[in-house]
Parts: sequence; structure tokens; C-alpha cells
Amino acid sequence: MLSSRAMSDTVLILKAQETNGLVGMGEAIELMEEAYREYGHNIAKIIPRRRIEIPLANRDQPAWFWLNVIPGAVPARDAAAVRVAGRHYTYPSEGARIRQKATGAGLVLVWDMPTRKLLGIVQDTVISALRVGATSAVGARYLARRDARTLGVIGAGQQALGQVAALLLVRPGIETLRVYSLHEASRERFAEKLRSRYKLEVQAVDRPEACAAGADIVVCATNSPERVLRGAWIEEGAHVIGMIATDYFDRKRDVDEVVAQRADIVVVNSREQVTQDVQSEVLDAIRRGYLTWQHVNELGELCTGAIPGRIASDQITFHSNNAGMGIQFASLCRRAIDVARERGIGTELPADLFESTPFQSTAGPGAEELIF
Repeated sequence: MLSSRAMSDTVLILKAQETNGLVGMGEAIELMEEAYREYGHNIAKIIPRRRIEIPLANRDQPAWFWLNVIPGAVPARDAAAVRVAGRHYTYPSEGARIRQKATGAGLVLVWDMPTRKLLGIVQDTVISALRVGATSAVGARYLARRDARTLGVIGAGQQALGQVAALLLVRPGIETLRVYSLHEASRERFAEKLRSRYKLEVQAVDRPEACAAGADIVVCATNSPERVLRGAWIEEGAHVIGMIATDYFDRKRDVDEVVAQRADIVVVNSREQVTQDVQSEVLDAIRRGYLTWQHVNELGELCTGAIPGRIASDQITFHSNNAGMGIQFASLCRRAIDVARERGIGTELPADLFESTPFQSTAGPGAEELIF
């Protein structure tokens, strides 16, 4: 339990399991729209995600240490944050496929901007699925048909669950869901879980194209290094969501360039991240002349009304949820910390452990202030 010390005297530490349920998906969607609206008005600020990759020696299979850094600030929440993660990545083979596997968790440091005090440190496992799902839902508000009835989901992990939860909130008319995953047992478990949670007709299918057939919304939530969704499968009027957020080192992609070619509206979270990380879902379409930069919009521009969303029922729309952004972590983790304090959740540490104070020598008058 939390002590009675004032908030300014402590930094709150939240483990992943403690963050579960602090912020509901509905509230997360509103927080993400607010953050992207501020970003679209050039009020909220980010530095694009950066990664350092270092090869590890003496391993059974090729492996790397990755350091991932994502900063951002949202004045509407008086919050600035940096998400940092140190992970090990390997690429083991499963039959003819190469699958990415990662170990390690991310931490989010959150500051109160008016006081510049560190408010808390949050493990991001739960927050990440929440923020990615909520960001997809913000895009779907503007880009998916209001009468959407069928949702196709490629992937059966925690990120896929977050996508479903978020999309059902902004398109509550969805009645049918089809899910594909490489492993039959995974997709069957996923389908059963959804049947128990929602009043949906849920079908586990054995081909990714079956998810796209007749779907009003198709979302890819995989860690596949290969294209699992092809633009040729998309039907008129569909909204497509890709969220693999690759970079120049990790050459994964889950949708092919034909998705962007066929789309009437293309939206990314960050254009700068596309170019910095050489993200092929959009760049390949531009290189091949299927798309121009003038037609690549940002989510913040949708939220401010700078560009229109869907204007016709037969339009194909594509949201490349292409990067984690610091504004996501700032808004969600600030809210999680505030709620946790109200509920007495988490572990407090003295704030002076994290604050810089003038150096005071204990060696007496005339002693050197610092020892080098």
C-alpha cells in the first residue's frame, strides 16, 4: 500500500500487473485522440523512436541487444515521458519461416512538466497493448465505415486482443469476426476467448485471405517477417490496419505495397518514422510509383480536421500504425499513475533518489568539493 507522503515527495513504481485495469480502453481512446490532436496542432512534441542494435557474441543463433528509446510530451496532460527498453532479439526458424522472438520489458519514465518532477516509472507490457489498440481505434473513427459489420484479424496474441477491444468500441455494429494465426491451436484459443467476452460470431480460419474476404475492417497484429496480408485480397470499402512498426534493421512487414497502392486514403502515425526507419509498407509503394508523399497523411492531421477522413462507402483506407510515439506513453502512463495513487496501488520511492541537488562536501571547510 502507498504511504501518506505527498505526491511531490515520492516516485511511484508500477509493475505491469499493477497497471492492468487502471485505464480502460474507452478512456485510452479519448486520451490518444487528444494527444494526436495536440500533435497535429504542433503542441504535443516527439522525437521519433530510435534504436541501437548490438550483435551478441557466443550465441547458439544470431542475437542482438536492442536499446529502444521513445520520448514525447503532451501539454494537455502536463506530461512528458521517455519509454526505454533493453531487449534481446533472435530470429529462430520454424520450418520454412523465420520468426522474431524478444525478451525483456520496457520502462516508461513520466515527468510532470510544470514542476519538472519525476512522477513515476511504469512497466509497459500492459500499456503497450492498450496504446496500440487505442491508436488504431482513433484512426478507425475517421476511416472505417460507420456501418462496419465484419472484422478480420490476422494474429492471435495480446496485441490482437487489444485491437479487437478498441475497434468494437468505435464500431459497435461489428457482428462477425474472423481470426487467422499460423498455429491452429492459437487461433482456436483466441476465438474461444472472444466468444466468451463478446456477443460475436467468431470464426477461426486457416488462411489469411479468409480474414479479408468480405471484411469491412482488416487488422494485422503479427510479428511475422513476411507479408501476411496482400492488397489484392482487400475488398472495396474496407479499412486496413497494419501495426508491425518495423525499422531499417528489423525488416519485418505484414502487409504488401499493394495495400497502399489500392488505398484511397493512406494515414501513418509519423511520416518522419517512415523515412527514418525505411518502412517498406509505404516506401515500397512510393518507390514503385503507386503512391506519392502528398497522399501520405498523419493521424494528427485527421484529428485536427486538416484532412478529411472517409467520404465514400466504397473507399479503401489504410492506417499504418507505424510507430510507438512518446505522446502515447506520456498520456496513458500519466493517467495510470494518477489512478494508481488514488487507489493505493504501486510502490513509492523517495523522490530525492531521482533529483539532482547541489553537491555538499562532508570533509569540512577548505576540502575539495569533488574528487576526480
